Amino acid sequence: MKTRYNALNSYLKEKFGERTLKICIDGGFTCPNRDGTKGTGGCIFCSEKGSGEHIKSRDISTQIQQHLSSYRGKRANKFIAYFQNFSNTYASIENLKIRYDTALKNDKIVALAVATRPDCITDQIAKLLNSYTKTHYVYVELGLQTANDKSGKILNRGFDSGDFENAVRILSNYDIDVVAHIMVGLPNETFDDIKRTVEFINKQNISGIKIHSTYVVKNTTLEDMYLSGQYTPPTLEEYIRSVVYIIKHISPSLIIHRISGDAPKDLLVAPEWNLHKKWIINGINKVLEQQDVIQGDSYLEN
Repeated sequence: MKTRYNALNSYLKEKFGERTLKICIDGGFTCPNRDGTKGTGGCIFCSEKGSGEHIKSRDISTQIQQHLSSYRGKRANKFIAYFQNFSNTYASIENLKIRYDTALKNDKIVALAVATRPDCITDQIAKLLNSYTKTHYVYVELGLQTANDKSGKILNRGFDSGDFENAVRILSNYDIDVVAHIMVGLPNETFDDIKRTVEFINKQNISGIKIHSTYVVKNTTLEDMYLSGQYTPPTLEEYIRSVVYIIKHISPSLIIHRISGDAPKDLLVAPEWNLHKKWIINGINKVLEQQDVIQGDSYLEN
């Protein structure tokens, strides 16, 4: 079958010579959009546990050891220490170093991935992350969600696209790869907003993207909006159409880390189709094949 986009799994296999998987870590961080620095309550789609709802919080060494000792640790010989939920650069340099150092002690860990907010990146933080590049591959995942700052205010995001550009600039200066998170189906957004976000992404010095569907989970502001009729999630067909457009129009050099977000089954409110990952992946691949789309086919048209 023709390879239609640069998938993360293939990229990691080529980079490390074999299958390389993530260990999702709860580093015990919070977020400036929760502790009152920028706001409270977090983004409207974010649950009380952040994006790592499935992680059972415990010390970092124990999380890694339990992962490696489980059946998941038998699926590969090399792993990425992935600090996932909340803002994983939101602490003092000293505390960040302790947490990152702890995660990288095991010889099976070959890379460090850090998910965070654009407004939680400084030169000091980038310098610390760069110090690990001598022994590990390091990249930072920055939540953008949308290039539309009006939508960003609805999301209670607490930063704007200028903050994203600044964070990318800082990380690039320290040779840290950046992966941008974008979301399809945000409140009040149209297909034109997807197009503008793609245009924005293509102007940034980033190495990859994560594409997420917007799903509603319990105990969030987005759930309140959904139940009151203020928000309607995208259909599966709408989501597939948007993802195919993104793949067709983004730079052919970008690594696609994900084409669908995984909703926690016990917290998902809507849409129901988000629980069926095979439907989503197969649906996207089917349309890519039917339309003979290769990543970046229309990149120069942006």
